[in-house]
Amino acid sequence: MDRPIRALAKTMRERLPQGFLRDLLHGVPTGKPAHPPLASVSLGCWLSATMLDMAKADPRAVRLLLATGVVTALPTAAAGLTDWSSLHREQQRVGFVHMVSNVVALGLFSGSLLARVRGRERTGRALSYAGLAAGGFGGYLGGHLAYRMSAGANHAPQVSHLVPLGWHDLCLLKDLPDGRPVSRRLGYISLFVLRRAESVTVMVDTCPHLAGPLHQGRLVEEDGEACVVCPWHGSTFRLDDGSVRHGPATAPAPTFETRVRKDGTIQVRPQLT
Repeated sequence: MDRPIRALAKTMRERLPQGFLRDLLHGVPTGKPAHPPLASVSLGCWLSATMLDMAKADPRAVRLLLATGVVTALPTAAAGLTDWSSLHREQQRVGFVHMVSNVVALGLFSGSLLARVRGRERTGRALSYAGLAAGGFGGYLGGHLAYRMSAGANHAPQVSHLVPLGWHDLCLLKDLPDGRPVSRRLGYISLFVLRRAESVTVMVDTCPHLAGPLHQGRLVEEDGEACVVCPWHGSTFRLDDGSVRHGPATAPAPTFETRVRKDGTIQVRPQLT
């Protein structure tokens, strides 16, 4: 499946470049991935419709639920495809089967709705049961992606409980290159460190999206704000507070407060949130 996966992912990234719409589909404005809650609405409507079929409830209620599930499946698919295009190969393989399963489910439930509108209730119920089986399998793979393969999870360690309270020596200011980010360690935590003249920016070096090394990223300016771009998938973070400027990441990069002692030693402590 790797060849069609690469082609589809590349096409998706080219057709939907970095910007407001892509960030919206990733879930950047809310700080959480948009695809999972949207998927819960679609699958929840279809499951509810099938349960009403079993209870021999009002056919109009069943049709309303089916139609709602079909309509909400479109933005759900758009958000899922956007997230999927920025995953790594192993995740994309599972995600591709997840996508195919859900496309089959969408087709079956759409066919069920059409059959019911034409008065073929028995055919509609059969298609709904088949659609629920396909959607359930797709949902299982979605859970596997989220919980076992950590697609959409925050990969940046939350450091407030990993670092003791108080200030900690990091390195000497003179040992840092000016204007170029480097990686330094605080215990077993890898940090992104950027010196700009006498000021120092420090954040966790791990990109929240898929753990890319931020110190290898590009420094850019977005609307007057200094940012760093992850070298793996292009997530962009503000240097001032680590917040997300552009996805696919939705969680911010944890930052550290800094100060420089009189002897030139940089001290850091986790930023309170």
